[in-house]
Amino acid sequence: MNIVKKVIQTIDAINLWVGKIGAWSLVALTLLVVFEVISRKVFNSPTIWTYETITMIFGFHFMIVAAYGLLHKSLVNVDVLYDRLSQNTKAILDIITYLILFFPFIITVLIFSIGEAQHSWVVKETSSTLFGAPVYLTKTVIPVAFSLLGLQGVSEILKRVLIITNEGTA
Repeated sequence: MNIVKKVIQTIDAINLWVGKIGAWSLVALTLLVVFEVISRKVFNSPTIWTYETITMIFGFHFMIVAAYGLLHKSLVNVDVLYDRLSQNTKAILDIITYLILFFPFIITVLIFSIGEAQHSWVVKETSSTLFGAPVYLTKTVIPVAFSLLGLQGVSEILKRVLIITNEGTA
């Protein structure tokens, strides 16, 4: 079980690190929003590039911190009945739902997003605006984020296995 614990620690450390770095994108996002508001309201000179960059950074932030959110259990869930269950029953239910719902979704998105990102890189896809932002960078974030989310799902299942085998805690 030491190997399992090491795998859990490694995956959790990766997503903790990525989440903390991803959080810094909010600083860039905030600065760009302030710049755009000043450009628009004070100088009456809005820009296309800031709007597109803000959208791309927000998309990056939203996607890249998803695994961090799963790590810290900050995603939305309904606990009406779940809270009344024993730790072992919760662990078994979690494993079943990860296997039936979570992983098929992750795998499906990965399959399609990898192809989309590859195609986008091949054609050097850009946005259709005058700014022409590189869309291939944004499309690359999707498979990266879902890979991290899938890894975190593996970590969560392993944590539940440790609970069932009385080697871990919730």
